[in-house]
Amino acid sequence: MKAFEFRTVPHIHVGTGSTVNFAETAALILSGHRRIFIVSDPGVRAAGLIDPSIASLESAGFSVCVFDKVQADPPDSVVMDAKIRAEEFGAELIIGFGGGSSMDTAKLVALLLGSPQTLEQMYGVNKATGPRLPLILVPTTSGTGSEVTPISVITVGESSKMGVNAPPLYPDMAILDAGLTIGLPPAATAATGIDAMVHAIEAYTTKLQKNPVSDALALAGLKKLHSAIERACTVGSDIQAREDMLLGAMLAGQAFANAPVGAVHALAYPLGGVFHVPHGLSNSLMLPPVLRFNAPVAGPLYGELAGHLGLHTSTEALVEEMERIADAVGIETRLNQVGVAAHDIPRLAEEAMLVTRILVNNPREMTRDAAAACYEAVL
Repeated sequence: MKAFEFRTVPHIHVGTGSTVNFAETAALILSGHRRIFIVSDPGVRAAGLIDPSIASLESAGFSVCVFDKVQADPPDSVVMDAKIRAEEFGAELIIGFGGGSSMDTAKLVALLLGSPQTLEQMYGVNKATGPRLPLILVPTTSGTGSEVTPISVITVGESSKMGVNAPPLYPDMAILDAGLTIGLPPAATAATGIDAMVHAIEAYTTKLQKNPVSDALALAGLKKLHSAIERACTVGSDIQAREDMLLGAMLAGQAFANAPVGAVHALAYPLGGVFHVPHGLSNSLMLPPVLRFNAPVAGPLYGELAGHLGLHTSTEALVEEMERIADAVGIETRLNQVGVAAHDIPRLAEEAMLVTRILVNNPREMTRDAAAACYEAVL
């Protein structure tokens, strides 16, 4: 067997309602730290999802400050604003509470406060060395898996996506409370859920770091997500479906943290950066054409994934099932539905080819012309 490494978060707590008693749930990590800085977004804050956790922490004697200005595809300026606010507060521990953008921002804030490095020095793979402040992540969507990955992706300049991928970004603890996802609207549930399924699919077919532990996690995560996504979208109060979605997203996150994603993500990033299409929806849009492009090389693996879901063992069966799910949950399936026109494709293809840290993982080499053809296929 080829040698490989596998890393993940040292402490994972799964339990519906566990954030209501946050101080008790996270007591081991919180110990010795009194000033808690929470990173979130306006929607999560307005929905009151953080309030029980704040009440629990303050009742236990902690001082809490909330930064709720995170945007989707967070710009580097927001990261720096959060870092400055946390510094002024005297933060001793960081909590990322929200979707992938909030958790990604929290990771960088914790790192910037503990490390002598600048943000620019951290971009890339294994460039960030730490140390960082203690870090707890709490997802409120079932999609990104950011709570168990060492990856943070932000927007730099007008539309460029930059990533920090290094072990110090693994949090000390991830808390999965399915109750936080009950109010997630169907469209967001669908997009983030398919995003998580993409993580599992790309981890299973990655070129450079495919390994048996990630494979097992990808299969388990994909199965849970596939069985629960339509129910979670149509009956949002179904707590079992919500728990399966959250756990499936985490399993897929653990998989791709160690067996990195490929061209689906690389082609999705420009859609977020240029057109501000939500990340999960971007991945959903680009999944079918990229899978078909990869089929000459990755077809047997796609067949294994399809068979695992009870489908015919072929790439086309897997693609058609993912297309069926997108239709069933009612999200956009064409680029023209999100504002992309034919004249935008050359720019998108150029931007995608810059995401070299991800493209190297794709099972088949992606060229600029191939990228343009993938965009055209779903225009």
